[in-house]
Amino acid sequence: MASTDGIEPLMPQEPSPKLEDLATELVARASSLAGQIHPITRESIGSLIRSMNCYYSNLIEGHNTHPRDIERALLSDYSADIKKRELQLEARAHIEVQELIDQEIPFDNVVSKEFICWIHREFCSRLPEELLVVENPQTKEKVRVEPGLFREGNVQVGFHIPPDPKDIDSFMKRFQQGYDLNSLSRLRQIMAIAASHHRLLWIHPFYDGNGRVTRLFSHAFFRKIGLGDSLWSVSRGLARRVGDYRSHLMDADAPRRNDLDGRGALSAQGLEDFCVFFLEVSIDQVSFMESLLQPKELLRRIEAFTSDEISAKRLPQGAYQLLREAVIVGEFDRGRASVITGYGERQSRAILSKLIKNGLLISTTPKGPVRLGFPIDVIERWFPNLYPAF
Repeated sequence: MASTDGIEPLMPQEPSPKLEDLATELVARASSLAGQIHPITRESIGSLIRSMNCYYSNLIEGHNTHPRDIERALLSDYSADIKKRELQLEARAHIEVQELIDQEIPFDNVVSKEFICWIHREFCSRLPEELLVVENPQTKEKVRVEPGLFREGNVQVGFHIPPDPKDIDSFMKRFQQGYDLNSLSRLRQIMAIAASHHRLLWIHPFYDGNGRVTRLFSHAFFRKIGLGDSLWSVSRGLARRVGDYRSHLMDADAPRRNDLDGRGALSAQGLEDFCVFFLEVSIDQVSFMESLLQPKELLRRIEAFTSDEISAKRLPQGAYQLLREAVIVGEFDRGRASVITGYGERQSRAILSKLIKNGLLISTTPKGPVRLGFPIDVIERWFPNLYPAF
């Protein structure tokens, strides 16, 4: 077995008061966010956040996929433009894999190579063949990306040269050992999410897709320890500070600087600084979503939007009452529309039908209960700054 000393240290040195404070704050913030919205409404918002997560993950990769194109991809409405279509297919694959993770993580051990290979396999198997061929920027050789399988050749990522392919398995075993949840305290588990994010990118186990896999892995890690939620995504924060993100990744790639910089081959200070950055970004994103999802403020924005739409004669009177009910109770039977609006049955049915037609209320079945929907046209009004202005 090859030596895995080159990846050490796997965790920041103890004690780290700064990291402990950040981990404690993240627990408090995430717990507050989780109890803020009705579970059914949270599920609907989760679909929106998965699309947002995909958008920002694409942005980190240098791909600016418009949210409307992502929405169309989920409806299998692909662009005739080949490049745009490829980005749509990647976006849909990303969203579908995150949805699988949000529904149920299929492995007990999220830091295992089996789970990480599963993420890669699920993502890549959803892509067309032409997206599974990449070019080695150093050798110009064309290689096929095998879904769920480690690379068999050497690569270079910027100034970083990841481990030789014959050593990847050993590094992944050390990765699993070092981030074993059973051996870490609660606060150290949170720090491990940040540290493992860098170290997985450092190993770079696949020919392509490492960034996406790592961000999905971190999302799963958060969920596994009870901090993750479909209501927030660290990818938005990383994309909005992508320069800092890449700079901190490079600093954590750096070799040990001196005798005061830990005992491993890599810089202990570089890793700690990355972990501080990662947790600060996570807290910022939880706080951002917490501000957007405060029930009173969310209802105020929906009411203002509805009022404008009624004035423009795009929505009928009584629309807000039904949307408000969906926010508060999660979902309601269609037959209750008359009671909620105070209008007669025929008029209330017409209001309900208009909201469903516009995607503001959605249902699993044609006659089933309705819940809040989030068509792309209302996102900026209901959730300002979720996406950049277009």
